[in-house]
Amino acid sequence: MASDAEPPRSKVRWLLLLALLTVLAVGIGGASGLFMISKIEKAVEEKKKLEEEQVQKVVAYDPSFSLQNIGTIVTNLANPSDVWIRLEASIVVKTGTFPNPNPIAAEIRQDLLGYLHTLSIAQIEGPSGLVHLREDLTERVQLRSNGQVHDFFIETLVVQ
Repeated sequence: MASDAEPPRSKVRWLLLLALLTVLAVGIGGASGLFMISKIEKAVEEKKKLEEEQVQKVVAYDPSFSLQNIGTIVTNLANPSDVWIRLEASIVVKTGTFPNPNPIAAEIRQDLLGYLHTLSIAQIEGPSGLVHLREDLTERVQLRSNGQVHDFFIETLVVQ
């Protein structure tokens, strides 16, 4: 009868195996949790740095910068040719960079006019089209001014 009271060895082995697997699962789960936490903390720190850089860019505008309107640009698009686009934009330049910013604004206006005339309506449709248009125009402004223009703003954009 004493043998009936003792659990069989196979049950003890299964319980030990189950306990070992439980400890192993807890250990692996804890290690992966710590790994994920470190990755998340790194991502949060990078996001904070990026936000700080953007805030510094906004704060970078001080009285030594001036806003120069480049005027209104009106032209038809390449495809379809009966669709017209009207753009009003401004550039930000450091005061004193150009003795007279009007000539550079006129050059930029002519360059943008030529570029807008080559666009199709499909290229500027939707939010992503507007973002790409702004990036392209900003790049053209930077090239035309040899990097002297600090920023470029689209004030009004009408397509009809």
